[in-house]
Amino acid sequence: MMLKNRIIDITAKASSKYLYKCLAPIPFKKYRRRLEYLKVAIPRGLRKKILLLDGDVVGQIEYAPPGVSGYPIIGERIVVMNCIWVLRKAKGHDFGRLLLESMIKDEEKALGFATIGLEGHWSPWFRRDHMERLGFKSIDSIEVRHKVKHRKRRFKIHLMWLPASKTANPPKWDRQRLLMGVSFCLAHPLYNPESLGMAEIMEEI
Repeated sequence: MMLKNRIIDITAKASSKYLYKCLAPIPFKKYRRRLEYLKVAIPRGLRKKILLLDGDVVGQIEYAPPGVSGYPIIGERIVVMNCIWVLRKAKGHDFGRLLLESMIKDEEKALGFATIGLEGHWSPWFRRDHMERLGFKSIDSIEVRHKVKHRKRRFKIHLMWLPASKTANPPKWDRQRLLMGVSFCLAHPLYNPESLGMAEIMEEI
């Protein structure tokens, strides 16, 4: 039986819960920092898409121009990928590549695409090797320690780069701001909860 899949842009669909949450099995709510982020980022180019397999949501991708992405990554005519995720039950169909190709097609004027990759982190998400399978390469990295979780465990955050043109200049990032973590997604491995009251959730080693 042929499986049917399709990718839907939900950026303008305020009624879609997946605009406000990812695929993580956490309770759905429109939390303030996500709402604030979308209010600023959508008018300036943020896009979010979901992938459906036989009607079920099994994948997602979110991306934005530098300046309104979820990471302190900067560059000329680049797009920063906040997230790409395919549920384990949908693995083996190359859906990650389909989502990536959808982003590249929509952002045809971009000279390249950047994101992060994690190495040695306890989360299975945003792994460096997963990004490498999609064609990204590490061009810089920082070794850090989380100040609250698994405090004795070191891990690396990589700046991942996928050029779309030979004339593209590699992006750069603000390593100090990176230590602050992220606020655009509750389920992100680098999420910094307001409840902790910490400016920086990580420290460089």
